[in-house]
Amino acid sequence: MAAPPPDLWSLLPPHTLRSLARSWLDEDAPWPDPSSWAVGRAPRRAELLCKSEGVLAGAPFAEAAWVETGCRVTWKTPEGSRLPAGRTVVAEVEGPGAGLLLAERVALNCLGRCSGVATAAARAVTVARESGWAGTVAGTRKTTPGFRLAEKYALAVGGAEPHRYGLGAGLVMLKDNHLLAARVVGAARRAGGFTRRLAVDGAGARGGAKWARHGRGPSFQALHAAAAAVKAARPRVTVEASGGIALADLPRFLGPHVDAVSMGCLTHGAHALDFALRVLPAGGGRDAP
Repeated sequence: MAAPPPDLWSLLPPHTLRSLARSWLDEDAPWPDPSSWAVGRAPRRAELLCKSEGVLAGAPFAEAAWVETGCRVTWKTPEGSRLPAGRTVVAEVEGPGAGLLLAERVALNCLGRCSGVATAAARAVTVARESGWAGTVAGTRKTTPGFRLAEKYALAVGGAEPHRYGLGAGLVMLKDNHLLAARVVGAARRAGGFTRRLAVDGAGARGGAKWARHGRGPSFQALHAAAAAVKAARPRVTVEASGGIALADLPRFLGPHVDAVSMGCLTHGAHALDFALRVLPAGGGRDAP
């Protein structure tokens, strides 16, 4: 029997969710809103709809926004579910009418963006597995400022590895600009201590991959030959392919000596899914279609 998927929601510190939700609400509604006064605080109920096909992600962030405005969310569709094309009710939201609408845009933005990232990640992982490659598909730090935690979380919901959460998290990574600036490998080893791995940009392999994408020579052969040479000399070294990898090109980066492929397009190129909030009539019933 396959192991159940991890409860990714539990990875998110509640105080961090509250802090993010408050900052997003402060950005969207920093002043008194006349429309909220017009709606009032009478209890209302609304349906949360998804109108796009994809993977549902972002529920913790959307719920945190509504909780901040005094609302309660009941999820009808579990996080990580594949949503069909058409209108799908994913949750019901109850609370003061003004609170429902005050957090509406923040919650919908979180869901749309996170679900888009999770959908892109799931597609990339599917391509990798259908190619027979068992390595790691990962994101990068090419995330939206102020929204990194949500996008990293969404990568994991889609089945991809979030990669580093910050510049110095988990490893010391020396890219081409670091290497051009100084002879820093020894210094980086000392600064990182024994708790961080050292990653060094392989300019030759990266350059070969760039040639391949532009049709200039046997770049993918060069990439895989370089990976094979690294593994032959240092079998325990992790080889990661990275740099402008698009979904259409992904299969050509997958090989027996490549352990991981990181793709910035999973976050910066993801298309948001379309979510909407539909407030139900005061009597609790649904309008006729």
